[in-house]
Amino acid sequence: MSSELIDVSKRVSELRVVQSDWESLGVTGRVRWVRRYANWLLDNADLLTELLVAECGKPLVEAKVEVTVPIDIIKYYCRQAEKSLRTRHPAPPNLLNAVKRVDVVHRPYPVVAVITPWNFPLGLSLLDAIPALLAGAAVVVKPAPATPHTVVAAVEGWAEIGAPAVFTVIAGDDDAGRALVDEADYVQFTGSTATGRKIAQRCAERLIPCGLELGGKDPAIVLADADVELAAHGIAWGALINAGQMCTSVERVYVVDPIYDSFVETLAGHVRSLRRDLDVSSLVTAEQFEVVSRHLADATASGARVLAGGGTEPAERWVEPTVLVDVDHTMTCLREETFGPLIPVVRVGDESEAVRLANATTYGLSASVWSRDIRHAERVAAQLDVGAVNINDVHANLFFFAAPMAGWKESGLGSRLGGADGIVKYCRPQTVTKPRAPLPLQRLLLWYPYTDFRTNLLGRTLRALAATGRRRFRS
Repeated sequence: MSSELIDVSKRVSELRVVQSDWESLGVTGRVRWVRRYANWLLDNADLLTELLVAECGKPLVEAKVEVTVPIDIIKYYCRQAEKSLRTRHPAPPNLLNAVKRVDVVHRPYPVVAVITPWNFPLGLSLLDAIPALLAGAAVVVKPAPATPHTVVAAVEGWAEIGAPAVFTVIAGDDDAGRALVDEADYVQFTGSTATGRKIAQRCAERLIPCGLELGGKDPAIVLADADVELAAHGIAWGALINAGQMCTSVERVYVVDPIYDSFVETLAGHVRSLRRDLDVSSLVTAEQFEVVSRHLADATASGARVLAGGGTEPAERWVEPTVLVDVDHTMTCLREETFGPLIPVVRVGDESEAVRLANATTYGLSASVWSRDIRHAERVAAQLDVGAVNINDVHANLFFFAAPMAGWKESGLGSRLGGADGIVKYCRPQTVTKPRAPLPLQRLLLWYPYTDFRTNLLGRTLRALAATGRRRFRS
């Protein structure tokens, strides 16, 4: 066994030792430490921003957002934690159970593994780690090998404030990730569908839960009554932010025929005005550059026309923000996840065709619908097989922490965020029953020895409780 894998096992074992004391602090104690950590993140925001820009090549504004949003998440979940984890006392379902008092408490999974990709290394790590810490779990983050440095620096801040040693990072290759899946009690993964499927299979073998936020091929539908300029500018940002390296990026655009020409003209003009590095950055990895370049080459070879962009620089991993028209579903840019700055636009006859094509994918993460008539857009949204629909906006659901982010079909398993659910998902429910009276009623009816009298009495009692009307009293 390699020293790296031994280190994973050792680190997880160390987390198990300290986790029980972290849980015993209670919600109030954990909130106190997490709030101190938020202050550290604020005090070191410039450093973390610089690391993100250097490591991922992000435009400065996008790096600032990635550093700041987790701090807002901390603020939100620290307010919600006590209420979310409060012991529940379910009402008795019938009179027989009225003699019992029931407590349902939330006990955390001891060690939660958070495995994150390279597109938002800091944001996605903290997005999942913070609710797990507040739940009472110990957390180990495994960042992508391509972008470990910002995450390592951020997690070191937890130790710098003197917090209990329940938050750590393991920077390593895929073998370290596999070892972590074999050691943790809950795995939260963000990444490709192919890797997510392997993690789900291994977690199933170990009988541990996992949360998976996977790939997407997110459609935008532009209806005939849409504000063309708003739709074009919104879709451009939704497709090109982080150079299109988002699971929720707009990767397919369906525009109804009456406004198609106006829309593509406006979209192409806007995309041509974007500035390299200031607005749209290079791709993070050489592997992703190859994927995007392959999709672009396949589209143009198959008859697609480039209305904006289309240039590439392999040495810089740069793909110009590109608008493609005359595309169809035989092309990889409409069938496979691109994860890059391509915007293929499809002319459709009506909204029914747009919905049919939007749903013609194995993915189901999010979508957007553009219309001046909100009720009309809502009717279209109700027909889409995705976990989130943004009307006249893109990515908006990601910042609404009280709502779940869930992937349908091959886009995921479970959800993240979602108010109380975002914390409780890292907990196991434990039911504790207590007698309200000194003598348990079950002793009179159910315990040994069985007798004819008890059997008859129990049968009549259960029938009276379960049935309605005259049927309660039949022998």
